[in-house]
Amino acid sequence: MDILAMVGDRTLASALILLGAAALCYLPGGLNGAIIASNVFYGDDVREHGSGNAGLTNFYRTYGAKYAWCVILVDMGKAAISAALGAWIFGPLGVVFGKYFAGFFCIVGHMFPLLYRFKGGKGILCSGMTLILLNWRVALVCWGTFLLLWATTKYVSLGSVCAAVALPVITWVVYRGNDSFAAIFALSLLMAAMVLWAHRGNIQRLLSGTESKFEWHKGAPRA
Repeated sequence: MDILAMVGDRTLASALILLGAAALCYLPGGLNGAIIASNVFYGDDVREHGSGNAGLTNFYRTYGAKYAWCVILVDMGKAAISAALGAWIFGPLGVVFGKYFAGFFCIVGHMFPLLYRFKGGKGILCSGMTLILLNWRVALVCWGTFLLLWATTKYVSLGSVCAAVALPVITWVVYRGNDSFAAIFALSLLMAAMVLWAHRGNIQRLLSGTESKFEWHKGAPRA
């Protein structure tokens, strides 16, 4: 029995399994590292500063590098937890599908966290960790795209957007022979679409030439 057979089986049990799995993978995604770190270490909310985004870049620009490790640990850790849950839940049917499924709902949880009034980040760190756990070739292409463009242009958003576009392409290349390829590819498209939607403002600024470049610094005014 493969994933498509399960999804195609319109029984209440199948629907409950999918909904329960989605909820279990969504909840860790709602633990936002930037919000937690700004609350714990500064008694503040990172969403009240800079771009208003609850992500690593805005946290770094607002508070500096001192506690950026906390943001990275939480946001990448929750992706690992979600991927493990997805692999465990769907293991008999498809570990790869489980990880893609978990990755998508972890990103949804990160962008729309229940704990923080559905105002979260753009899902880059948790997406990046999901890629590492999926397949080394998927991770190499997407991370390589991100790092190359970030290093050459200093636009974090450009690297993120292009890495998102690369995800369905490399998914097609790596998994097109998988029994559950249609479902896996659809999830890769959804993951890419979510990241692109979250960066819609950045895309507009990139096109208009007003996007801010990333600058390294040791501290920040609020730190």
